[in-house]
Amino acid sequence: MSSRDAASPSRRRLNPAVGRARNAVKDALEEAGWPSRVLVGCSGGADSLALAAAVAHFARRGEVGGHPLEAGAVVVDHGLQEATAEVARTTAGLLLELGLSPVRVVAVEVRRSGEGPEAEARTARLAALEAEANAWGAQRVLLGHTLDDQAEQVLLGLARGSGTRSLGGMRRVRELYVRPFLGLRRADTVEVCAAEGLEPWFDPTNSDPRYMRSRVRTGIMPFLESELGPGVTEGLARTAAILGRDADYLDSEAGRVYGSLAERAEPGTVFLPGREVRALPAAIRSRVLALAVVELGGQPTFERLAAVERLLDRRGSAGPIEVPGHVSVRRQPRRKDAAPGTEYGKLVFVSHPRR
Repeated sequence: MSSRDAASPSRRRLNPAVGRARNAVKDALEEAGWPSRVLVGCSGGADSLALAAAVAHFARRGEVGGHPLEAGAVVVDHGLQEATAEVARTTAGLLLELGLSPVRVVAVEVRRSGEGPEAEARTARLAALEAEANAWGAQRVLLGHTLDDQAEQVLLGLARGSGTRSLGGMRRVRELYVRPFLGLRRADTVEVCAAEGLEPWFDPTNSDPRYMRSRVRTGIMPFLESELGPGVTEGLARTAAILGRDADYLDSEAGRVYGSLAERAEPGTVFLPGREVRALPAAIRSRVLALAVVELGGQPTFERLAAVERLLDRRGSAGPIEVPGHVSVRRQPRRKDAAPGTEYGKLVFVSHPRR
């Protein structure tokens, strides 16, 4: 057992923030089905470093909740600042001292796609984490997002006019990723690092006004707290939890309906019956249309889906409507022998090969 866990009469009481962090990790791993091998994505910041310390507590013991546990870590160097390579090496050393193994430093190239530097860095980071998880056989990747991050996500979604799924924020367990700290404040992670004797790196981009999330974090959220009173952050995170449950149900119902309606007569083409789709509740209808687009590799947007829905009105153009991702949608004409008002033309979704 590590000296960090060694019991002694003079051992100081467990810091409450450390206890909350460890309990959060245990609860999240239980929800994730007790994975036996996990990776921690760590930037060296307070949030991910505190997460690494909490996970390492269980990894040193080799178990959590009576279930075996191995834990490694990945430090992604985006190469966007001169100091990041040294920060990555220092962070890797701290993670090894904590007892995580293996610890990998992965340098990535952030490709410009026009989505903005934050989204582009995120894409590169997640690709690296998934590759490392596959290489080591990790069942889950743990990330250090906090309740503050969740609140910022909801506020950004509101500003962008996003739908229920986006406003539902991040889920504690979703596919490969586990976010144990969504119920903890950022101040908790700073306290954990102090209690564990860890010195986190404070990324200067987190306070850089050029980035929208930084402006929300350093300007808008403090303003809302001062003008509306304390509890705004918790309220936004609570909104995410409520809308997330709603989105889960609507997505599940839409998936069931889509499975019963979609026809695939040929590769790269999906047919949906216009009459049945038109009769669906709006919240389900838009999701069913989006599922057809996604199945063919497209990216449904609010504006393009609205244009596709207008095809169901049988007024104006029958398409095609072009959707990002090289997908087009058109409405078939009604059969000539169909009785008036008894049949709507099918919607035809087609994937076009990229040239």
